[in-house]
Amino acid sequence: MKEKFIPTEPAHLTLEHVQVGYNGKTILHDLTFTVHEGSMIAIVGPNGAGKSTLFKALVGLLPLQAGTALIHCQPIGAFQGCVAYVPQRAEFDAGFPVSVLDVVLMGRYSRMGWLDFPGKADLEIAHSSLQEMGITDLAQRSLRDLSGGQLQRVFLARALAQQPHILLLDEPFNGVDMSTQETTLQLLEKMNAQGITIMVSTHDLNMAASKFEQVLLLNGRVIAFGSPQDVFTPHHLRQAFGEQMFLMNGAALIDECCPPAVEG
Repeated sequence: MKEKFIPTEPAHLTLEHVQVGYNGKTILHDLTFTVHEGSMIAIVGPNGAGKSTLFKALVGLLPLQAGTALIHCQPIGAFQGCVAYVPQRAEFDAGFPVSVLDVVLMGRYSRMGWLDFPGKADLEIAHSSLQEMGITDLAQRSLRDLSGGQLQRVFLARALAQQPHILLLDEPFNGVDMSTQETTLQLLEKMNAQGITIMVSTHDLNMAASKFEQVLLLNGRVIAFGSPQDVFTPHHLRQAFGEQMFLMNGAALIDECCPPAVEG
């Protein structure tokens, strides 16, 4: 059995000249940036920009073609369970006959041996995660009986049960109503307050500007990374989305997030 690495350094995520792709095609080029422990970051960019590819690389589902990626100053995968990943809901089979509790317990698998069964501590952590997400009453329900908002809470509970240091969520706001979006954001802020680094991919530029302290603007490479005011500039938005997208949405975003200074 692989010896478990016990982290001693902060859960900073550092990428240096990272290149990632699949099927012989490179999707992400020369990514270099650092995410500090406890950050809350929106990852934005057009379709095909590489947001999902980045997340899959950070959890080891895609190998790096070049460069280095470190967490706790160690290569990705050195500390099992350090990074929790919630894919897009389209990648889940909500019709699979499994209970909510079983799904949440899946978050414990990275902490267990291959042939181990969940122990008392694992069950306690799973039930605590359900309680944290406010869905204890759903523990024995089947996924197929849940609403979109309830499913969102189940997947967050599973991630929380993993006890991650970094949480990656791929387009969690797609296909959910405004109430669920707001509830999800509140849950993420609560998890972030516990010291968990939150990284969320989204197409909603206004949400990224208003709800996240930092934004990573991506389109095959890092266009800009920093505060919304520094990232959402006309120049950066044109680089990422092109002139047509900027004319449609960029100007309004600039006015909202970075209003011009009043002279006088």
